[in-house]
Amino acid sequence: MRSSIISREVTVFDRALPRRAVRAALVMAAAGSLVASGAMPASAAGAAGRPPSPTSPTKGPCRYTPTPDEPAVRRVPLPPDPRRTPARPVSAVLKTNHGDIGLTLDPAKAPCTVQSFVHLVRHGFYDRTSCHRLTAYDRLKVLQCGDPGFTGEGGPGYRYKDELPTDLPPWPGDSTGQRRTYARGLLAMANAGPDTNGSQFFLVYGDSGLAANYTVFGTVDAAGLAALDRIAAGGIQPAEGGPTPPVDGRPALPADIRDARIRH
Repeated sequence: MRSSIISREVTVFDRALPRRAVRAALVMAAAGSLVASGAMPASAAGAAGRPPSPTSPTKGPCRYTPTPDEPAVRRVPLPPDPRRTPARPVSAVLKTNHGDIGLTLDPAKAPCTVQSFVHLVRHGFYDRTSCHRLTAYDRLKVLQCGDPGFTGEGGPGYRYKDELPTDLPPWPGDSTGQRRTYARGLLAMANAGPDTNGSQFFLVYGDSGLAANYTVFGTVDAAGLAALDRIAAGGIQPAEGGPTPPVDGRPALPADIRDARIRH
């Protein structure tokens, strides 16, 4: 029974790594799904204010597009969208209560994603936030972050296109040929369907088998992986009616991003 529950939920996860995951995790036993619905909580909506200006997509290759129906949890302008996107690796760090998580961003593979991430870091979007989701399925081991509202619903008030990986190896034993290996140490974007990238991202602490529907835009360093291992070892907060031990939900050990920086 337990393996069938895991299989069903991971299948839903494959269709869209949801930005609304926390609420879903709390009701997954009843709904059998990771997909949640409902309006943004009043506290998050109040902090959002108006959507960023301008209200039309940027004109460069990334086409960052405002989402007035999903306003920013923390107001930020649209990222710059130069006609020539950068290609050199960018170094960043998430300073957390479990230690520094160093990141190497790869604009050669995902230039629009890296530009957006750097933009949000420089505007303090990720500062004083907490990662809202930890998973511990047999083939899905990630920490998901990037929502200042800590609901799994929040974003930056804009969306942009996918930059999907084409070089991920097949997931071992997958008879469908659809799953790919998101290897330990990868950094990728969460989304709510095609071309809905925003601010939420996930850090892979254990090899995971997913459809290649999530933009990979960097890697985590050794110290960062050690920090992720400490968070994962702390387990997941149980949900009423959920499996024991829990496999999807808020980390039992809070994973706080105190400060995010771009290294020069």
